[in-house]
Amino acid sequence: MELALQQAELAAQQGEVPVGALVVDPAGRVIATGFNRTITDHDPTAHAEVVALRAAAQHAQNYRLPGYSLYVTLEPCAMCMGAMMHARLARVVFGAHDPKTGVCGSVLNLPSHTQLNHQTEVAGGVHAEACGQILRQFFKIRRTKEAEYDKS
Repeated sequence: MELALQQAELAAQQGEVPVGALVVDPAGRVIATGFNRTITDHDPTAHAEVVALRAAAQHAQNYRLPGYSLYVTLEPCAMCMGAMMHARLARVVFGAHDPKTGVCGSVLNLPSHTQLNHQTEVAGGVHAEACGQILRQFFKIRRTKEAEYDKS
């Protein structure tokens, strides 16, 4: 999760919401990393998880990643969790819970739907305080800047 937090820092440095992700192969090697790039790339799908999945699929030369794990600093949204399930990831580990868009228990629990054709193991709350802190700090700074802009 430390490497995912480093990726989140890179996102923050670019003015992106600080979320970072990485993909680990079945042997335990980090094969791909990613951070939010939605603003930079003008791409609503460029969430950290999707960026990392794309890189992992290129590395593996396969759109399916069975046995692989993805670590991300924030609970995945529906789009990202859907992509991870389509990739057939074995496991998703996330840091902070997302009470607004999280689909691994916070708003919905997408992985619990046994009707879906693939089940992905999910573990949440790993380094939750550190993962949440980077987000809180980012939005605190953003709110301060917006308030200063509103005053001018």
